[in-house]
Amino acid sequence: MSKEWPLWEVFVRAKNGLSHRHVGSVHAADDRMAIEAARDTYTRRMEGVSLWVVRSADIVASDPGEGAALFEPAADKVYRHPTFYSIPEHVKNI
Repeated sequence: MSKEWPLWEVFVRAKNGLSHRHVGSVHAADDRMAIEAARDTYTRRMEGVSLWVVRSADIVASDPGEGAALFEPAADKVYRHPTFYSIPEHVKNI
């Protein structure tokens, strides 16, 4: 059994209305410790309003070799893209 604590990926939301962004990783024994370590490491200067931590072992990623089969079917569904709408210039963070 490994004596090293699990690795957690850290996501920070800079301000309300924005998306969480991956900022790095921390090692911690449990979820509470991971939140506290993430706070201490990545938001020391009030850089965020929200933190997410996810155990790295729980992240599942798509296979880059299957990218065409996974993503190309969406290309023929133009109705899913907001290209038919004009967005006013004063609207931010869409």
